[in-house]
Amino acid sequence: MTSLAFHQAIDVNWACGYGGGGGGGGGKDFASLQGCHYCLCLRYTSKSFGNDKLLLRKECTGSIKTKKFLICVSNSCSPGLNLSSASSLSEPDDSRRKESESVLILIRHGESMWNEKNLFTGCVDVPLTERGVEEAIEAGKRISKMPLDIVYTSALIRSQMTAMLALTEHHCMKVPIIIHNENEQARIWSQICSEDTERQTIPVVKAWQLNERMYGDLQGFNKQKTAEQYGKDQVQKWRRSYDVRPPNGESLEMCLQRAVTFFKEQIEPQLVIGRHVMVVAHANSLRSMIMYLDKLTSQEVIDLELSTGVPMLYIYKEGKFIRRGSPLGSTEAGVYAYTESLALYKKTVR
Repeated sequence: MTSLAFHQAIDVNWACGYGGGGGGGGGKDFASLQGCHYCLCLRYTSKSFGNDKLLLRKECTGSIKTKKFLICVSNSCSPGLNLSSASSLSEPDDSRRKESESVLILIRHGESMWNEKNLFTGCVDVPLTERGVEEAIEAGKRISKMPLDIVYTSALIRSQMTAMLALTEHHCMKVPIIIHNENEQARIWSQICSEDTERQTIPVVKAWQLNERMYGDLQGFNKQKTAEQYGKDQVQKWRRSYDVRPPNGESLEMCLQRAVTFFKEQIEPQLVIGRHVMVVAHANSLRSMIMYLDKLTSQEVIDLELSTGVPMLYIYKEGKFIRRGSPLGSTEAGVYAYTESLALYKKTVR
């Protein structure tokens, strides 16, 4: 995308906006867009630009009173691509932030082909088994009536397959679109220019920081045979110690550093401004995030077991994460999940 080499403070009208709680529509007033979904599209009609669609970028500064913005003028419309800075688009004021309640769903991918063979997988890119596909679909049924605005996955196919299959069961029936920000050409070629179509999509952001631990020289070896060769105690240290690395691999501590840093910088800001998020990743990257969310000790986190394809729900409210457990099913109320606002939300969906 080529941007014109200047910035200008101007009055604008909203061409489209995605309101919090799943609503869409072209609200005219900035205050109504607080807690909006993943993108805003602004229109500025001027013959001098040749294209009147503008992308609201990170440097945007909004004022509810004046409706004036500092915007980066682009000669192409690419809503939703600058997700790394989405929190800057419409940050709610302090009073709204205290009242808002965001949903965070964590899912470990379904069974992979190397899970089935009991092999160390790590960062090897292995797809799901038939059972893994079924687990992903069941996970989707369990979270089908949860509000959802944006999805994060690892860069590995088993995570992405799980996310896509789960989303086929979601009540919103929106099309999941993987966001490609690898380079300028990828952003241009994958842009969506129809505002109507954009409203019917949900962005899926893939990040290598959410990948499984890299198991180094163990990747591809059978876990049982490795234990027989090196001894159960040694293999247990490689697999479950907090700060012990497998040969040429990552420790859980190292995995935690990249995964939690990404969570704090990219995912948590989405929750703070009221967006509902699903993260589909791996046993160790999710352990890392749960250690941060639940304030676990290094001993507690290595004892944490996560089943494939089982969602875990958190509520973010007033700066705190509250674990609500694992959804029982799409048609069961379940004491695990429903705060008052979630219960009300479920009543509004089919």
